[in-house]
Order: sequence, then C-alpha cells, then structure tokens
Amino acid sequence: MIREFIDRETERALLEEEWQKDGGRLIILYGRRRIGKTRLVTEFVRGKEGILHFAEDTAPQIQIRRLQEAVARFFADPLLTSLEIATWDQLFTYIARIPLTERRYLVIDEFTYLIKNDPTVLSALQKAWDTALAQSNWCILLSGSMLGLMTDSALSYTSPLYGRRTRDMLLGPLRFCDARQFLPSFSFRDALRAHLTLGGIPEYLLKAGDYSSYDAFVEREFFNKYGYFYREPYFLLSQEFRELKTYQAILNAVAVGNTAPGAIAQFCGMDARHLYPYLEAMTRLEIIEKELPLLANRRQGLYRIKDCIFDFWYNFVFSHRQAIETENRAAGAVDMNPYFGKQFEVFVRNEFARKVLPGYTIGRWWYRGEEIDLVAVRESDASIVFGECKWGELTEREARGVITRLVQKAERVRHGSYPNERFCLVAGGIEGKARLREEGFLAYDLEDIEAACSAG
Repeated sequence: MIREFIDRETERALLEEEWQKDGGRLIILYGRRRIGKTRLVTEFVRGKEGILHFAEDTAPQIQIRRLQEAVARFFADPLLTSLEIATWDQLFTYIARIPLTERRYLVIDEFTYLIKNDPTVLSALQKAWDTALAQSNWCILLSGSMLGLMTDSALSYTSPLYGRRTRDMLLGPLRFCDARQFLPSFSFRDALRAHLTLGGIPEYLLKAGDYSSYDAFVEREFFNKYGYFYREPYFLLSQEFRELKTYQAILNAVAVGNTAPGAIAQFCGMDARHLYPYLEAMTRLEIIEKELPLLANRRQGLYRIKDCIFDFWYNFVFSHRQAIETENRAAGAVDMNPYFGKQFEVFVRNEFARKVLPGYTIGRWWYRGEEIDLVAVRESDASIVFGECKWGELTEREARGVITRLVQKAERVRHGSYPNERFCLVAGGIEGKARLREEGFLAYDLEDIEAACSAG
C-alpha cells in the first residue's frame, strides 16, 4: 500500500524551482538513511520524463552496465545496449551528446555507492558537465545516504563537482506536528513519546504506526532480539565508521550523562586530546551536537546525542543486550521517564517554544552546576523568558515550587540588556494552570502542545 506523502513542501518547492529554471541543473540531495530521500525523489519526478536509477553496492563494471541499460531503455537505443562501455567517462559522454529539446531528469539514487566503488565517476561527471550538460536541458539529481562520503566527495571544495552543483539539500527529520500523522492509533502522549524515541524519521515512524500503542511498539521492536531497531544504530555506525568500539563507547558515555569532553574521555578510558576527531566526525554527521549556553561562557560547550534513535538505543538497549538476548529484559521494567524528561526539554526548545515565542533566540543556560532548561531573548523589545520543562504531571504546589526555584536561578544570569523578563513552565500536566496564567506566568502542558500542533 502506498502511504500518503507527508510534509516536505519546502523541499518539493525547491526541486520544482530547479526544474523550471533554464540550462542544466545539478542537485545534490543527501541525508541519513531512512530519512525519506527516495520517496521525495519519487514524488518530484511524478509526471515528468527522465531516468530514475537506483544504484547498488556492487562492482563498478556492473554499476556502469546497469545505468547504461537504463539510459538505453529511456532513449529506446538498442545500439547503446550492445556497446561495450567500460568507464563512467564513456557513459556520461554518451548522455551529454544527446540533444534534448525539453527538460528531462537523470536521478541516481544512492549515488554514494558509485563513489565508494569507483571515485572516477565524479571526474567523469564533471567533465561531461563542463563540456555539455551545464548548457543542456538535463536536470541531474544525485542522492546519497553515506553522509561522510557525500560531504567529502561530492560537496567539499576538493570535489570535482565543487562549484558545479546548482543546489544541495540536506534532508532532515520531520517535526512532530508532521511526524504524528504517521501514528493515527497512538494517543497524543504516545505519539510524542514515539517522536522523542525515533526523532522524526519517516521509515521509523511507519514501523511504529503498525502498532496501537507506544509500549507495544517498543517492547516488540527494541526489547526483542528480532526487533527492527535491536541492531539498527550499530548498522548505521558501521556504514560510516571503522573504529566502531570507540564510537560506541563515546555514544554510551554521552547517553548516560557524560557531556563534557573530559568526562567523556574519562568514561571511555581515552586521552581527551584523542577524543575530538571522533566528536567532530559524529557532529558532522549530526549524530551528536555541541551545545553552547545562552548568556554564559560559550567556551564551556557540552555534547548531547542529537539523533534520538541513538540516544534511546544507547540508554536502554546497548547495555542490556545480554538480558534482551535471554529474554530477561522487558520495556516495562525500565524507567524511561528520565530519558523522556531530557528529550522533552529539547523538543520544547526546538519546536514548541518557537511556536509560542516567535521572534526569540532560544537556547538554555548553565553555570557551575546550575541550569535553566529554556532561555529565550528578543532584541526588538529587550525581553527575556526563563523556562523550566517537566515531563510529568505537576500539582499546583509543585508547579509553584518549580517557578520559585526558576526565579531564583534567573537572578544568576547576566541579562541586564533584557529588562523585560517573564517566567515559563512547560510540563506534561499542570494543575492550576489558569491561575498561574492570571498571575503573569507562561504555563503550558500537553493539552497546549496538542492545540499548537493542530493549528499547524
């Protein structure tokens, strides 16, 4: 069954814009595996004429032969089928010499497989582009999932294609308001938990959508040795890196709360000086990210796992694999609330706060053991908002206690340039929410988050 195509309006509009322009177009589309690149490409070429080729990880000569056959079918050229083409240069030269009177597309999905097995494909395409394709009616789209290879070989200034692409697009995960459409059977809270676990990856959400509840999904697909996600992060890492043990140790360290470089190195038994190349490699691939405090010393950066599937897996699966293998570990036996509390903070900063605090620069603050989950500043009216995020349900007394402590912590933040201050509480549920609002506090719970998502 073909599922409804959700979101990606911005990306589709950019691709259509490229299609409508004059001359040759060279688009590079990249993003982590399962993010929805193939589906986006399929939607883009719908109703258009051209060549859609799905590359495979096989020998270069076989790759050349299969693209040759696809080109021959499109042009109905039996002679091309019979020719012995041994190099990418020969094949792209053939394509470049065919005059086109109307716009046509050449899409190579998983182009990184071609680069991986024969890097000369890049210089061959560059030569054809410079000699003919740049002035042609070809719209060429190269898609890839191996992010390190794509950025180093196709996008960097050392690449033969550097300066030739007309558009490059890094496809990111869906925001929650779109992601929840994949989960029609889930309650709103379960849908949010799934998003905080899977991170807005369409294929992962489709898998979760086969279940009626979050708990049933996690039990079957994470805490089961035959589950879809039981080995998924390991496979993703092995696609990009060789020193898997080191990368796994670093991710495990960050997942359990070691966020400063020194603490990560100590956990892994490494010299801190040797840690940075690994952190930089995973940052470049958006597996982790370095956070900098707002209105504090920005040299004191901390690391967090940005890709939710890695964070969840290294929190709950990695260190319990033996128990899962022997069927002695169930999802119900694990307290996931600390994890959801951590990810809920990130969700509020990255998604919800941007809806209710438009025009603000949003981040968080920490200094010497003190932390404020949400700090938002707006230059136009010199205003600042301090906020705390709590995943659980709060009584009115608990909510007031959180706000009182927040006001005390805010006094330590240097924010003299922002005299107009407000205080915010976001939680799973807040008793007495209306009274808090009457007193001037910003108070939101899951009911408000659901309303904001429903409003678009």
